[in-house]
Amino acid sequence: MAAAASPREIDAAAIADAAGFRRDIAEPCQPVILRGLCADWPARTAATESWDALARYLARFDIGATAQAFVGAPAIAGRYHYGEQPDGFNFDRETLTLACALDRIAAARDDDTEPTLYMGSLPADTFLPGFSVENRARVLDPVVEPRLWIGNASSVACHFDTFDNLACVIAGPRRFTLYPPESIADLYVGPIDHTMAGQPVSLAAGSSPGDPRFPRFEAARERALSAVLMPGDALYLPKLWWHQVEATDRANLMVNFWWDGFAAGPDAPFTAMMLAMIAIAERPDVERAAWRAFFDHYVFRPDGHPLGHLPAERHGILGPLGSGNYGRIRAMVMQLLRGG
Repeated sequence: MAAAASPREIDAAAIADAAGFRRDIAEPCQPVILRGLCADWPARTAATESWDALARYLARFDIGATAQAFVGAPAIAGRYHYGEQPDGFNFDRETLTLACALDRIAAARDDDTEPTLYMGSLPADTFLPGFSVENRARVLDPVVEPRLWIGNASSVACHFDTFDNLACVIAGPRRFTLYPPESIADLYVGPIDHTMAGQPVSLAAGSSPGDPRFPRFEAARERALSAVLMPGDALYLPKLWWHQVEATDRANLMVNFWWDGFAAGPDAPFTAMMLAMIAIAERPDVERAAWRAFFDHYVFRPDGHPLGHLPAERHGILGPLGSGNYGRIRAMVMQLLRGG
């Protein structure tokens, strides 16, 4: 089988500012590798010296807060996933300080018989106040908070995020295997409400070619992209792109940023989808098809604005959301949910 294609790559120096990033990188909604984006961060400089130097750098900011870590037996080789039973996992969860986690990561780095450890999604401003001031993603608004992902060699199950994602590799290479959102039906996705870290995961991603359990996955495999990031590189990943993440060194650190670059207000598309599930999913086939036509017309708009045949001043609440219609529609929805 031919090697997977790679996303578009650019030299991060070509991005002038946050406005240029939004226009040229985020708005097309396609993954992009940004070579060298975080190469000059102090955290990356410390990692260049050694893992121990990086640990000392992080200790400067550590206030001793605790977080949950995944702890896996050597036999799973850092592949954190479901266990043999449908309601279980192949790893344990422990609550640790970052200092303790760093010590155990160092121990497993040097001894194959030690359990491996993975601690992810640590909000920097909560765990390491001051870290974000020194290690900024210049292409994003400074209010977007970084998060730390730290551990031994690992393979994180293929999942999606409901936010735009900028992943910055600080120590140890990362390999991302990406699948576009339209691959969802071919990925054999697990439960929404029984997950490892909040998001449902693909049960098929990472399986061997021809696995009889996942015949439709072969179509997804052909659409996969492979992004190999070296320390100092970053990956922009649009929301809803599926991604499996492998950290290949014995000790690794990644910093990511999550934000919704195109929100008109606080309401999230995923929440709207969940509400649509209880309102529509088990209605008769013909009725579901009718609602699909209405969703296409009013929400997805493949044929343009639903009131494009009328002058703009007659669009009412279907006018621009930024002109007060966001609040008007939201008030109408809340009234309907209350039974008004």
